[in-house]
Amino acid sequence: MKTLLKNGTVIDYANNLKEKMDILIENEKIIKIGKEISEKAEKTIDCAGLYIMPGMIDMHCHLREPGFEHKETIETGSKSAVKGGFTTICPMPNTKPTPDNPETVKYILDKAKEVNLCNILPYSSITKGEKGEEPVNFKEMLEAGCVAFSDDGCPVSNAKTIREAMLEINKLGSFTSEHCEEKTVSAGAINAGKIAEKLGVEGVLPEAEEIMAARDIVIAETNKIHAHICHISTETSVNMIRDAKKRGVNVTCETCPHYYSFTEEEVLTSGVNAKMNPPLRKEKDKLAIIKGLKDGTIDAIITDHAPHAKEEKEKGLASAPNGIIGFETALAATITNVVEPGYIDYKDMVRLMSYRPAELLGLKNKGQIKEGYTADLTIFNPNKEYIYTEEKIASKSRNTPWIGKKLKGEIEYTIVSGNVVYENK
Repeated sequence: MKTLLKNGTVIDYANNLKEKMDILIENEKIIKIGKEISEKAEKTIDCAGLYIMPGMIDMHCHLREPGFEHKETIETGSKSAVKGGFTTICPMPNTKPTPDNPETVKYILDKAKEVNLCNILPYSSITKGEKGEEPVNFKEMLEAGCVAFSDDGCPVSNAKTIREAMLEINKLGSFTSEHCEEKTVSAGAINAGKIAEKLGVEGVLPEAEEIMAARDIVIAETNKIHAHICHISTETSVNMIRDAKKRGVNVTCETCPHYYSFTEEEVLTSGVNAKMNPPLRKEKDKLAIIKGLKDGTIDAIITDHAPHAKEEKEKGLASAPNGIIGFETALAATITNVVEPGYIDYKDMVRLMSYRPAELLGLKNKGQIKEGYTADLTIFNPNKEYIYTEEKIASKSRNTPWIGKKLKGEIEYTIVSGNVVYENK
């Protein structure tokens, strides 16, 4: 089957492209890109006024299944992801059971195939049960279909254990994605400071993130291996990673839309729906994150999509679980808060949300709009403004500070392997 995309503005970082062009898809592949393609196709989509970018890739999210289906399932999470324009997502391993064995990975992959909406590439845990003790069989987990390794939410605190894991995983051509949190100084509900004091809750010290990030940078530099650092949120983290990269250290990192869209002040408005880990920080941190997006210090934008049931989030600021949903607002939050103000341009956005994630994950034929590449495409209206409402949410959960906020940029079509898996009707 052939599908023709007409009159869209194609944005591609790798090929330095932002131009009105047509795209012809046959089966799973892009077979032709050019102006005024006249070839007949079974399906034609008029993309006038729309932008077409390589399918967005979320390197870090939570689908909750198996074990926590009351929060989200692979099906509801996939529906939320494609509504948000994501064609590939990488769920973290904090499920029950933990994907520390091929059988659990097979369950996830089989379920993803059954749902058949987006590409799902799961992480394996680094240690069995995410307990920070006994390492999993790294080679076996890669062969089972895992894309990389993380004990997300339960960072490996033992430096010897993580060092040995990083060395072995790097030899296998993969990497660890470390949740940077030094647990001995991370107690608290929101960022340490005046807002926490005002609300009468314990504050999370920024050092909780920074100490762990520094440790992994040291291991990477000393051993000349790759370290990837999860969802950075502080000015010091950005500065450390920038300095390390200048020295030639193979360190990469990611951040989330909420860290360049909000500060800790948002907790006063959104309460528990603005509680996540790491927490929202100060204005100086937000500006540092934006600078890191612009200058290449930060490699990828991820959502850290973390659904929770309503009754769990209603436990109050001190006791409610950390995390917000993010698939459906990531693109619009990025356009609204960093593209429209001129901090980055659309090609930068493609670099951060498609190209670099594909490169880091070693995904061949993804992350670019190129003849012969897989037809994973995100098509959006860059000028559509709207108020984000609860009724719009496809996720099973509703925990997000974006409800009631004005956003710009809306997904119109999501195409995975040549198939339209989401259409904004």
